[in-house]
Amino acid sequence: MSLKKFVMSGIQDVLENKLGGNNKNSSNSSQPAQQQSSNMSGYPQQNQPQYGNAGAPSQGYGYGNAGYDAYGNQGQQQQPYPPQQGGGAPYPGVGGGAYPQQQQPQYGFNTQGGAPGYPPQQGGYPPQQQGGGYPGGPGGYPPQQPGYPGGQGGYPGQQQQYQNPGNFYPNQGHGQPVMLGTPSIFPIHGFNANADAEVLRKAMKGLGCNNTKVISVLCQRTSWQRLEIAKAFKVMYGKDLIKELKGELHGDFEDLIIALMDAPAVYDAKQLHKAMEGLGTKESVLIEIMTSRTNQQIQEIKQAYQALYRRDLERDLIGETSGHFKRLLISLCAGGRDESNYVDGLRANQDARKLYQAGEKRLGTDESAFNAILASQNFNQLRMVFEEYQKVANHQIEKAIESEFSGDIRDGLLAIIAVIRNRPAYFAKLLHDSMKGIGTRDTDLIRLVVTRAEYDMADIRNAFQALYRTSLENMIKGDCSGAYKDGLIALVNGNRQ
Repeated sequence: MSLKKFVMSGIQDVLENKLGGNNKNSSNSSQPAQQQSSNMSGYPQQNQPQYGNAGAPSQGYGYGNAGYDAYGNQGQQQQPYPPQQGGGAPYPGVGGGAYPQQQQPQYGFNTQGGAPGYPPQQGGYPPQQQGGGYPGGPGGYPPQQPGYPGGQGGYPGQQQQYQNPGNFYPNQGHGQPVMLGTPSIFPIHGFNANADAEVLRKAMKGLGCNNTKVISVLCQRTSWQRLEIAKAFKVMYGKDLIKELKGELHGDFEDLIIALMDAPAVYDAKQLHKAMEGLGTKESVLIEIMTSRTNQQIQEIKQAYQALYRRDLERDLIGETSGHFKRLLISLCAGGRDESNYVDGLRANQDARKLYQAGEKRLGTDESAFNAILASQNFNQLRMVFEEYQKVANHQIEKAIESEFSGDIRDGLLAIIAVIRNRPAYFAKLLHDSMKGIGTRDTDLIRLVVTRAEYDMADIRNAFQALYRTSLENMIKGDCSGAYKDGLIALVNGNRQ
């Protein structure tokens, strides 16, 4: 072979090898590309571990909870999970990644402070306890945070019968909890606002008003249900229910029914404003409301007060009160009391000695020490402080308050201690005071009955009987009359007899 042919043959071999290798690589690389294009959904075609029901079905609303994040972050809108192939399920919020081939824990719900009321889940999440906001309502309503009645979950697919009226007050708590007690008025099952509105329309139609019908509806419904009736009345008849009631009712009975038509936080805000407007201040109303409401209720009162009067409640309290009583009200208005059940015996003993040294053991009184302890610590801890104080001083703390303080600050501190020791007995005494002697303080009586009916009126009835050897109903019958009397008794006895 000549040199020329040898060189040309070598070049041809190199070219053939080069071109041939590229063709092979091109044909091989087309296979994974096709495989990748056939699996663009991000869910690998492999057997995945099953969580809950085998072959988790397609979910319409992200396991039934719009905006629910499995990691506990609420308020972030989640996209619905697409239908799964091969039983696999991606991590929430992570596209394409499958669960690893190992046993995984169930991702349930945050039971510590999470929102109640999730419906039964599909695709692995265990069925959840139904919740809402009203005690005794359908679906096993759990104990609620001590706020004002109301509360609706708002998740698609949930059948909720009750909701929070304008964010002003739940018997739940701001979320809220431990129930304050046993109410007399519970939510009516099968509630129909349109039917109740029709009953009221017929009761007020023509000459006069059928007060019995008005009582049977408005004195037997919760605050939220009454607000719904007012809405239905306006939609059905084009009239404002409250204006219609004011035109048909008179005297104390009118005051009672109109008081029922406000949301609880709004009513409390109005009562505080009324106690401070004009010349002078009715300190007893300030003490009653500010010492007996929970943190959540205080916050909602402040919001309602601002919305109603475009004024800050704390500023008005500062302007209408003075001295150590003003400082006590400011502390209570902050709504920062510890509401846990934690108790510390050693600290209780130390605080009892602080109070003793700040009062009885010295010349003069260090009022700030009493304010700091009584306005901030939780009720269980303070009960222990009271017990320790009795050991240190050989008498109850009330005696020290009465001897060391005077005026409004004395009344405020005694009210706090009374509420801590026995809230129902505190309100039973206020009810008795509103009716004892000549005449009746109807404004106080109405406020007490209206504000306690949905919280602890059943407990107050029992405390009243134990304290005064007569029933609250009998005392109302002796001091009141007519429809006014019947309306009060209907609220006191309640709708579960």
